[in-house]
Order: sequence, then C-alpha cells, then structure tokens
Amino acid sequence: MDYISLIKKPIKDDLEDFIGLFNDSLSHTDGMLSQVLEHIRKSAGKRMRPMLILLVARNYGQVSEITQHAAVGLELLHTASLVHDDVVDESGERRGQASVNATYNNKVAVLVGDFILSTALLNVSLTHKEVIVRYLANLGRTLSNGEILQLTNISNQDISETVYYQVIKQKTAALFEACAGIGALSAGASKDDVEKAKKFGQDLGIMFQIRDDIFDYFDSEDIGKPTGNDMSEGKLTLPVIYALNSTGDKHFQELAKKVKARTVNADEIGELVEFTKLNGGIEYAKKRMEDFRMQTIDYIEKEVNDGDIKEALTAYIDFVINRKK
Repeated sequence: MDYISLIKKPIKDDLEDFIGLFNDSLSHTDGMLSQVLEHIRKSAGKRMRPMLILLVARNYGQVSEITQHAAVGLELLHTASLVHDDVVDESGERRGQASVNATYNNKVAVLVGDFILSTALLNVSLTHKEVIVRYLANLGRTLSNGEILQLTNISNQDISETVYYQVIKQKTAALFEACAGIGALSAGASKDDVEKAKKFGQDLGIMFQIRDDIFDYFDSEDIGKPTGNDMSEGKLTLPVIYALNSTGDKHFQELAKKVKARTVNADEIGELVEFTKLNGGIEYAKKRMEDFRMQTIDYIEKEVNDGDIKEALTAYIDFVINRKK
C-alpha cells in the first residue's frame, strides 16, 4: 500500500508550498554555510511532521500563511535538534548520509545548528501569533529537557517503563503533539479541539518511537543502524524493559546494568537482543502500539469529517506502524 500518496492527496499543493518555503529558509549565500545547508537539505526525510500540521489545519479550517510559517519553524527546530543530537551522540550518519559533524566537524555542526534554530524562530515570528511563538519556544525547552532526562536515565539503575514513556513524551511524541496542536491553532480551532489534536499527535509520536525501538532488534541495511545500537548508547527501550521486568532474570538484569554503565560488549548486547525476542518483548511493544493506534483511530472517527482527510490520517497511522525504516 502506498501510504505516502494517500497522506499527500488532500494537501499536495500545500506541501509543495511548504517545501519551497522550507528550502528558501534553509539557504544562504555564504560559502561554508551554503555548503552545509545544502548537505542538510539533501538528507530531508518524508516530511511526516509538516504533513501532519497541514492535515490537521485542513481538518479544522484552511492552510494559511500562518500554518506554513509555523510548519517551517517547527521543521527547522526539529532539524536543528537533529544536527545537535548527532554531535551529542557522536553519530556518523543521518538518514543514509554522513552527518554534519562527521562531514565537517563538531564546531561547524553546533554553529550551523544554532543558525537553523534562529531561522526557526524567525519563521515562527512571521505567524504574528503569540500563542504559536510561545508553543514553539516551549517545544524547544521540552526537547532539550527530554534529552537531559534520557542522559540522566542512563545512570539510573531502575529499569522502568514509566521513565521510558516520560522520555519519549518529551522527545519524539512532543514533536508530533506540537505538529497537531500548531496545525489546529493555525486554523483557528477552539481550545478544546486543540487539546484533542495534541493528544492525537502525542499518541502518534509514541507509536512512532515504539516502532523505531523495535527496529533496533533486527538486522536491516534499510534501517540505517545496526542491531543493538540503542543498547550500545546506554539506552534500554520498551521491548527489553518488558522482557527484563516480566522475567526478573538476574543475569540479564546485570547485563542491563552494564548497558546503562556503557561497559557492555557486542556479544552481551547480542544476548540481550535474543533474550528480548524469546521473552515476548517485541510482541508486547507491538501490543502497546496497537493500544495507541486504537486511540488515534477513535480521534479520527469522532473529530474528522472530511473523507479525504480521514483517509489521509488513517494512512498516516498505518504508515507509522507498518513502515520498514
């Protein structure tokens, strides 16, 4: 099924306008800066977050200049956070190509990330909507806090599903929540409708992250990261958290502590991956995805009237759950 085509169908022209505005914002005449920004533009993803903003705006009214500038601002904020994250995580690759820090160096990556962040603020200011400017500013704080919470959690010896959700709600889910919320705000939706849209976005974001976490337990060149990559970075995700807590296995709990201490080796990570698969970790994560899927479907059935928007948002959910990378 071509989910992306279904998602784009009711917002085709809106999306083209967004891409033009985004590319213009991510351009510069200076030699070095121009090169780095071009490098970043080449690694653009599927535009899942901007498409969500546009679809939600269409659901509650029209896509306006306010919607477009807000969408560009949010996508630029997300882009800046990825550039900075690659420095923090010492990542050598982003979306199938060398990361900015690997291609140039950490200093260039941090400075370019700052430039993109400032450009995000400039674009969102063009909405002339204080509530949207404030929302984006708070989103930046939330994303940073989520990163810090994740770093803190690495040194925390507790293996907690509650903390896992706390982290992803302030990282991946916060972005999707903001997309839906800002899309609704830009179309003049009521406060109650904005809150419903935000909850829909958060549920989408949680599903998106759980799906990402499941990828880490399987080998695939398409995914772009090796099996157990999260564990090698000190992160325990939902599948292994469930397997550890449901079995209480002392040996594997000790290995999990080594993951958090960053003293685990590749063979031990392989053990943990197999342990997770054998003890229902993947099945449990898929079940939790299905729980959140039912909540998002309920939102669509109750809050979306237009047939094309309904079909697009349903395809969006299906894509999040069924994607291969």
